[in-house]
Amino acid sequence: MDLAQSTWWWIFTGALIALELMVGTFYLLMLAIGTVAGALAAHLGASFTTQLVTAALVGGAAVVTCYIVRRPRLGDPSPRAQRSVNLDVGETVQVDHWNADGTATIRYRGAPWTVMHRPGVMPRPGAHRVAELVGSRLLVDPI
Repeated sequence: MDLAQSTWWWIFTGALIALELMVGTFYLLMLAIGTVAGALAAHLGASFTTQLVTAALVGGAAVVTCYIVRRPRLGDPSPRAQRSVNLDVGETVQVDHWNADGTATIRYRGAPWTVMHRPGVMPRPGAHRVAELVGSRLLVDPI
């Protein structure tokens, strides 16, 4: 049984999608778009060289586009400051006393935590909101 060239492209497409589901990188889906372009070129009767070039160009362009769209921009918040990454972000804590080094020790979620304030902010006792997790310290903003 001799499979058509387009069938091989569709098999490669399915393999890339299955691998992406196991690995979790979005870039394999972009390469799968390239193999779909190769399959379509095969359906149109293009030579094997044209199919390869089409798949490479479309897949490569999709990967580059995905990279440009998904890369972090200057000024974007740190992933550590996103509530979807760290459930402590946005919670309220009480700081009773600040140390001379700009840190304080508080009781939060039943354990002692070290908190620190943003540079340039004058520390004062009272309620603060967790803005980010920096290592094992909570970066807080006054409320």
